[in-house]
Amino acid sequence: MDIVVQKFGGTSVGSVERIAAVAELVKKSSNKDKIVVVVSAMSGETNKLIDLAKNFTQNPNRREFDALVSTGEKVSSSLLAIALDSIGIKAKSLSASQISMKTTNSYSKARILDIDSSKIMQTIKDGYIPIITGFQGVTEHGDVTTLGRGGSDTTAVAIAANLKAKRCDIYTDVDGIYTTDPRVVPEAKKLDSITMEEMLEMAGKGAKVIQIRAVEFANKFKVPVRVLSSFEPGSGTLISLEENNMENALVSGIAFQKDQVKITLHGVVDTPGIAYGILGPLSDENIEVDVIVQNVSVNGKTDFTFTVSKEDELSATNIIKANKNALQYEDVLIDPSISKVSLVGVGMRTHAGIASEAFKSLAENDINIQMISTSEIKITIVINEINTEKAVKCLHKTFNLDK
Repeated sequence: MDIVVQKFGGTSVGSVERIAAVAELVKKSSNKDKIVVVVSAMSGETNKLIDLAKNFTQNPNRREFDALVSTGEKVSSSLLAIALDSIGIKAKSLSASQISMKTTNSYSKARILDIDSSKIMQTIKDGYIPIITGFQGVTEHGDVTTLGRGGSDTTAVAIAANLKAKRCDIYTDVDGIYTTDPRVVPEAKKLDSITMEEMLEMAGKGAKVIQIRAVEFANKFKVPVRVLSSFEPGSGTLISLEENNMENALVSGIAFQKDQVKITLHGVVDTPGIAYGILGPLSDENIEVDVIVQNVSVNGKTDFTFTVSKEDELSATNIIKANKNALQYEDVLIDPSISKVSLVGVGMRTHAGIASEAFKSLAENDINIQMISTSEIKITIVINEINTEKAVKCLHKTFNLDK
């Protein structure tokens, strides 16, 4: 039998009834394959734990904060093991420390370094289904870390890669990956498959169905991933390693992010190394910088603009202000009212004119573009946040994604 890793998100294990339904699903799947399960905390639990910590301080000790918020997954993994046991399926809950899931020591943003698969394989050989806590790991010194929002996806794909699993199934509350968010565009269509490359761009640009680092892992270690619903039957969407739909849609999907901030350093002295001087210290603090624009130099001065997520706004601003003497800029301008909208599709490689078509559509709808970033299979625009839904709807229609 092949190994299949199944990951269940917070809504999938959000109540005892949901956990019972997941247990039945796992039981049925175990007839065909060897199953390894990864679970998130029950929906809402992590937020409750965060609120508890913030009763004492808005900036809790990072080590203790991770130790606290990681407990949610221990509850759901144990409950699912109990539920499976009650219907005659032997299961064993395992924490990240029990499978030696080693991570970096960046609390709340840790990255997986290594997994000891021998404990998981021994559990399978002993006739048990391993139920592993997602979202967490341990440092080389044994301290508990967490992997950031959506980190259970990364746990699941990393385990699938480590076990050389046939596939990793990500169960969630939606039945697959859509051309865009159906809550914004009700006509959005579910995709039967999407390439790994397209999914990397979609996840990186705001599609929240699966975490970007999980897709990076899947791409690096060639793990096929399926996204499907734990609430209703269906085949979901396969994130494929092959570009078999190359001649299909020019644009496969539209992703968007509202929780963005535009930071402009005005009047920067235009000297070699200035971009590194600005972005290097941000990178050292694990702050992800996206769309970057540097204006043409006028009288030896330039403007340098980039975007970060809203959660990194304070840290990024503090770092830039702390480095003012070294960077020699005149002013810092912060614009928190922006969003990013991205068109993604491998068809862009072989078809010209997609950018001009997109810009024409936005112009006809009175949507002003502030910044543009492109890659081989992606066009990202930065616009005013109030125009996000309008932009997504008009672009979805322009490229016939509802057909």
